[in-house]
Amino acid sequence: MAKITELSQLDLNGTYSYADYITWKFDDALELIKGKIMLMSPAPNVYHQDISTNLTCLLAVFFKHKKCRLYVAPFDVRLYDRKKSILASQDIHTVVQPDLCVICNPEILDIQGCNGAPDWIIEILSKGTAKRDMNIKYELYQESGVMEYWIVYPEEQAIHQFVLDENNCYQLKHMYAGDDIATPHLFPDLAIELTEVFETWAKE
Repeated sequence: MAKITELSQLDLNGTYSYADYITWKFDDALELIKGKIMLMSPAPNVYHQDISTNLTCLLAVFFKHKKCRLYVAPFDVRLYDRKKSILASQDIHTVVQPDLCVICNPEILDIQGCNGAPDWIIEILSKGTAKRDMNIKYELYQESGVMEYWIVYPEEQAIHQFVLDENNCYQLKHMYAGDDIATPHLFPDLAIELTEVFETWAKE
C-alpha cells in the first residue's frame, strides 16, 4: 500500500478507520466522523486561544494531584457506541480532537490518546466548527457516553452545559453568561468564573 504523505492522496468521499488514520503522514489537521474525513478549520483566532488557555489554566490547577486528567487539543479521542467494549483500531471510525477533555478512567488511555468516551468535553465554537460542535459532535458525544458536554460561545460570552440523563440523552442543565460562576455537574466543588474564562487582549 502506498504511503500517504499528502491529503490529496485520500478520497474525501471514502470511508476510513482509525487504523488508516494513524498511518497518514501529513500535516493537515482532520477528524474522522463515522469514517468520513472532516477537515479542521484554520488555526483558531486569538480570542479562541485565550479562552482555551484560560480554561486550561483554571482546570489544570483544579485537577493537579487528582485522579482525573485534563487533556487539550490536539489530542485524539476515539469514539464509538457506549454499548460496545474497547474496539481495535480497524473497528473504530470516529476520531475527534476536542478543545479540552477530562478523563477519569486510566484504562481508556494509551500512548496514542483516548480509546473511549471522556467524562467531560469542552468545545469552543468558531465560525468553521459551530455546526459540527453543536450538531454532529453533540450527537456523537451523547451516543458514546460523554457524561458532560460544554459548548462555549465566544461572541456571546456564554456556556451551555449538557449532562446525560438516566436515558443517556443530553439535557440542557444550565446556560451560563455574564458574570456567572459555572459549576460542572461532575465536579461540583469546581467554581469557574466566566469573567476569567472570557478575559482576552484580542481586539475586534
